[in-house]
Amino acid sequence: MEDLSLHILDVAENGITAGANLIQISVAEDLEADRLEITIRDNGKGMEPEFLARVLDPFVTTRTTRKVGLGLSLFQQSAQEADGNLTITSTPGKGTKVKVHMSLGHIDRKPMGNMAETMTTLIEGHPEIDFIYEHRKNGNAYVLDTREIRAELEEIPLNTPEVIALIRENLVSGLEEIASR
Repeated sequence: MEDLSLHILDVAENGITAGANLIQISVAEDLEADRLEITIRDNGKGMEPEFLARVLDPFVTTRTTRKVGLGLSLFQQSAQEADGNLTITSTPGKGTKVKVHMSLGHIDRKPMGNMAETMTTLIEGHPEIDFIYEHRKNGNAYVLDTREIRAELEEIPLNTPEVIALIRENLVSGLEEIASR
């Protein structure tokens, strides 16, 4: 994958496929410590220990449409190329957590990509799912919680074009604000 936001999209989609109705995505950039940490949690069905032990093998997948599951193994490779690693914890019936850390300034670190578009794509494609997206950069934070948006909108679906446009605008301005500080 070209950038980290596409890895995040893939892992979030896996959680949705696993029955999650809440996906939490956290990105923490610490320039001083030269660390980037990405955490994706879901409350889906989780994985049995036997499957969890093999999940990073690219030839292991739960999909019936193909025989390979490259997403997590490619995400792990991206982390390792930037002096980092990927860990997965999962509890059957409770959900899964994928955590990646890497060197922020490493020459081989993939670019972050367009997180505003990634989050907008997830929300627009899955308006019934709740997403919490937190992005921290050097002590500054931006948080988007669709549960709060949903409460304000009452009966208006999150994927209504006008709502999606406002969400995208909020993401772009919020991420620009923490980047400029």
